[in-house]
Amino acid sequence: MTQTSWQLAVERTLGVIGAPDWRCVARSDWGSSWSLRTHAMRYFVKTATGAYADMAPAEADGLRALAGVGAIRVPDVMAEGSCEGTAFLALSWLDIEPRRDGAALGQALAALHRAKAPIGIDGDRFGWRRGNWIGGTPQPNGWSDDWCAFFRDRRLAPQFALAAKRGHSVQRDGESLLAALPSLLRSHDPAPSLLHGDLWSGNAGTLVDGEPVVFDPAVYVGDREADLAMTELFGGFDAEFYRAYNDLWKVDVGYPLRRRLYNLYHLLNHLNLFGAGYLAQAQRTLDLLHTF
Repeated sequence: MTQTSWQLAVERTLGVIGAPDWRCVARSDWGSSWSLRTHAMRYFVKTATGAYADMAPAEADGLRALAGVGAIRVPDVMAEGSCEGTAFLALSWLDIEPRRDGAALGQALAALHRAKAPIGIDGDRFGWRRGNWIGGTPQPNGWSDDWCAFFRDRRLAPQFALAAKRGHSVQRDGESLLAALPSLLRSHDPAPSLLHGDLWSGNAGTLVDGEPVVFDPAVYVGDREADLAMTELFGGFDAEFYRAYNDLWKVDVGYPLRRRLYNLYHLLNHLNLFGAGYLAQAQRTLDLLHTF
């Protein structure tokens, strides 16, 4: 195979010697994923191009943040860089099985959420030091000491604006919900937790020794219930996962309402990424939230 300039750049950055074996394992609208075998190592290499090029350094930043807590396993960042418009990220190769040891994952997630979270330069409790991505959508961050304001202004409002731009009829109900958010979240002042941020079942697995592992994060500091809510949105996490998590840290009163609210963010993102197939589910969630 004739190697591209970015593949040669990856090899130089990693210090690869000899003839490596490159195999493409996935492609998306924003880049590709590869298996890279050398004489001594195997790597998982991701690329992002054009308007999506920032995805690679954003993911590296998130993985390093999660790894720094030491509560839950993530792939190691081995190298990152860019070449002629293609950003790349080389990770340690992990043999991940889709099955999960629910109890171990629940315990690890609770430990992550209980760990001391980073804060902003002015002591703000919620947000992150840089923007990142939720799937193929930019995720704005920054810092705020007000969780309700952060979730309104940095999560829901940009998704509603993007939905309106793409012609989806949720903006009027969205504006009403944004105005009602302080009432919906009244008396809820969550402890700040470092979140995975995109914790659906496809971003979690188990190593061959049973150790849980998560990947493809969209990290920020927020309400831990936002991570838990997403695990329930598309399913795939067993009763042992929730039992183990709640044994260590029970959810707060009012979680069912907040679960709908936090998952609306992801439903709107899916609507904006994948189209009208998610419109009815997003609208039903909006309608339910307006009944509270």
